[in-house]
Amino acid sequence: MNTKSDIPRAPQTPLRAERQANHDGAAQLRGVDATSGGLIRSTLIASGAAAAMLSVVYLPAEYGIDPTGLGAVLGLTEMGQIKQQLYAEAEADEAGAGAPITLDPATLARLERIEAQLAAMGAVIGAPAALTDIPAQTAEEIAAAPAPEPDPTPAPAPEAAAEPAPAETAAAVDTAVSEANSGWRDEVSYSLAPGEGIEVKLVMQEGQTARFEWTANGSVVNYDTHGDGSGQKVSYEQGRGVPDQAGELTAAFTGNHGWFWRNRTDAPVTVTLRTAGDYAEMKAP
Repeated sequence: MNTKSDIPRAPQTPLRAERQANHDGAAQLRGVDATSGGLIRSTLIASGAAAAMLSVVYLPAEYGIDPTGLGAVLGLTEMGQIKQQLYAEAEADEAGAGAPITLDPATLARLERIEAQLAAMGAVIGAPAALTDIPAQTAEEIAAAPAPEPDPTPAPAPEAAAEPAPAETAAAVDTAVSEANSGWRDEVSYSLAPGEGIEVKLVMQEGQTARFEWTANGSVVNYDTHGDGSGQKVSYEQGRGVPDQAGELTAAFTGNHGWFWRNRTDAPVTVTLRTAGDYAEMKAP
């Protein structure tokens, strides 16, 4: 007969072993082993992800540097190259370190003819501003006004005004007719060699608006529309490889506002600018 002491018993885990199991189970922190090896592994994974973002997204998009080649696939490399090129051109413009501006003889001759035509037109059709400020008198005011007393001093003989030459007069009239027909106030053209740049600005008061139209005449240029003056600077718009543009430019503050173009092609490019609207004068080389 079996006695009570002969009944087999299941093996029991020592209490110390249970405490050890509980301790081992608590050595997990959100899926990361709370050990030196686990922390190092997590740090390496995070560093790898940051390095991937830096090389695939940030460097191509900001600096045009594409060590992996994925930036070009995503279209980020070109964007970074455009940014860097425009930054370099803007800095060169501000520092006056741009390429020397040279004009071919034909362009210089055309500028001299334009200046001569403008001077002749001013002599022909210009009038003192005071003449336009005299208010008109009514018939009653003229009748009520006392008659002027005669002046015993003889009036000096009027000096003969210098008349412009017939050729200058004809040129001024042709220029005035051309401007009236075209609707533009100023027009300039520049021939840019590969890598050469040019800047033209309008003297404007804050809030004034000027109309403009420029073209690369069948080619393309990089441009930066910006302004400076009154201790301020502003960049309105930038572009790369643009054939032409037209629109309005409103001065954000009193100063000089205009355009900077650079020829990044392998052949000479002629840039033509036409302007009209509210501005005091055009500052051009």
